[in-house]
Amino acid sequence: MINYRKAVMVGCGFVGSATVFSLMQSGLFSEIAMIDADMSKAEGEAMDISHGIPFAKQMKVYAGSYDDVTDAGIVIVTAGANQKPDETRLDLVNKNVAIFKQIIPEIAKRNFEGILLIVANPVDILTQVAQKLSGLPENRVIGSGTVLDTGRLKHRLGEHLGVDSRSVHAFIIGEHGDSEIAAWSSANVSGIPLNDFCEMRGHYQHEEATREIAEKVKNSAYEIIQRKRATYFGVAMAVKRICEVIVRDEKSILPVSTAMHGEHGIDGVVLSMPCIVGKDGIETMVPIRLSETEQKQLQESAEVLKKIVEQLE
Repeated sequence: MINYRKAVMVGCGFVGSATVFSLMQSGLFSEIAMIDADMSKAEGEAMDISHGIPFAKQMKVYAGSYDDVTDAGIVIVTAGANQKPDETRLDLVNKNVAIFKQIIPEIAKRNFEGILLIVANPVDILTQVAQKLSGLPENRVIGSGTVLDTGRLKHRLGEHLGVDSRSVHAFIIGEHGDSEIAAWSSANVSGIPLNDFCEMRGHYQHEEATREIAEKVKNSAYEIIQRKRATYFGVAMAVKRICEVIVRDEKSILPVSTAMHGEHGIDGVVLSMPCIVGKDGIETMVPIRLSETEQKQLQESAEVLKKIVEQLE
């Protein structure tokens, strides 16, 4: 029986530990098991995070094993090699596929019936690998995709326009990486078309501003890694949000990594598109308006990922 109040974190590095810390504070789960190739690391992180429980909500955080996935509602996989300075997310692929070949079969053989949430990079390719290795239905194997990138876009737009970023409705789609696309055609602020809102706030150089913002969003991770060697707080909050949507069956729309089957002329590859997400994972993809240029960029992004996947096979 699935226990949606139980989560398992596979990988206790910066991202995994920051995510569990965020989830502990949220009160979303009553139990979180932490798994790592280095058992002492998992134990140390679980102990450290547990010491914050008296200041949050009662729950259990502990170092576990793969047997803990059997009844878990969500298994989150952050395990993998870290992205180094000057290394793209796609450079990581071969290292992390090898790691997934050890992790995913361990999860699959426990008859896991919950949602498998992939966070390790390159997330789109590793989600596709996890779908294949696990044998689980595609809707139950989700990648964190461009949820964080979309958050970065909303943050930048909020600052640019001097408005609450939660009132900004815009998506980054495609690859979580260098070929990602800011879907400006469908962007709005509380229903007001983006360009109209920009002019209302005294901004008229639309093309120049959107190009600059999209570039800054795309390069955010590289800038952070250059300064502090890793990114983990932003992605921890993004993962927490995805978990909230699943556990509460919110049916919220998030740009998660999902398999494409002919949509936008793309097939046989996993990339990020807005989807309705709930307790059963991805319910359906949401059609959003794209310009011809954005449509072409999305197809090019898919080709970048497809070439990598073909090399793997």
